[in-house]
Amino acid sequence: MASTLSLSSSLRYFLPPTRTSHAPVIPLFASPRLRPRSIKPLRANLKTPISAVGSSSPSASSTAGMAGQNKKKVEVFDSEEQLAVQLAKYTADLSDKFSKERGAFTVVLSGGSLIKALRKLCEAPYLDSVEWGKWHVLWVDERVVPKDHEDSNYKLALDGFLSKVPIPAGNVYAINDALSAEGAADDYETCLKHLVTNGVLATSKATGFPKFDLMLLGMGPDGHVASLFPGHPLVNEKEKWVTFIKDSPKPPPERITFTFPVINSSAYIAMVVNGAGKSGAVQTALGNSENSATLPVQLVAPEDELTWFLDKEAASKL
Repeated sequence: MASTLSLSSSLRYFLPPTRTSHAPVIPLFASPRLRPRSIKPLRANLKTPISAVGSSSPSASSTAGMAGQNKKKVEVFDSEEQLAVQLAKYTADLSDKFSKERGAFTVVLSGGSLIKALRKLCEAPYLDSVEWGKWHVLWVDERVVPKDHEDSNYKLALDGFLSKVPIPAGNVYAINDALSAEGAADDYETCLKHLVTNGVLATSKATGFPKFDLMLLGMGPDGHVASLFPGHPLVNEKEKWVTFIKDSPKPPPERITFTFPVINSSAYIAMVVNGAGKSGAVQTALGNSENSATLPVQLVAPEDELTWFLDKEAASKL
């Protein structure tokens, strides 16, 4: 049975798995309570300094300071578990900052292994301490499939994260999967514009594009981010906020995606990468690689700060 919330007269929200012919879908989910080492030196000639997370070394703290001045930090962890612990603290700290400053915290999710890396936010102390009611959650890209489809980024996030924390149902903005790829992209851009009009979503003074507080992004083995793939014309889109792709080199072929002007107008971006399969792209982006091609991930440059969260396997070629 449909349950509607009013963001605008043109946008409707309802409970999954109900389908609609109108705009973004909001889940109504339960919020059950869940209970709940240092970095090895890298042999690297890096384009950006590495912050040795968890180390008490004076050089680690000075390196982190240098990185902050350059709007970029790289943090490498001995395990994915350590990465997840630090990512939770990082996200909770920014949630507190923006909730106090703006009265809202706009968060953009991606798919893949990123959702699993957020699991520590579903545990103490964050389950009780984070102001979940201030969160507004969107997706940097989405596959144009039904929301209960295994390829859906919405389903991945709902099952692995959103169903376990008490974010209000009306603050979660999914695509309209009843539309075509082009229609869903236009509809999602309209949703963003409503959030700007309502003051939930900030606007970048530098670019005029929407300014999200935090984007939590992953990267593919080929260096793609969102659904912006190497060599694809969409990488160069400069005008649209949200666009669509029908020939994705990675299935499924039809997707919508934020464009780089929107991605790079964000305040903070966490680039979360783990696994040896992505070490080559990490080397190209951050290390001394002979690859002359520019990967989409190398174009990521938020207004305030970019932080790379890497496990040692992802950083193994640095």
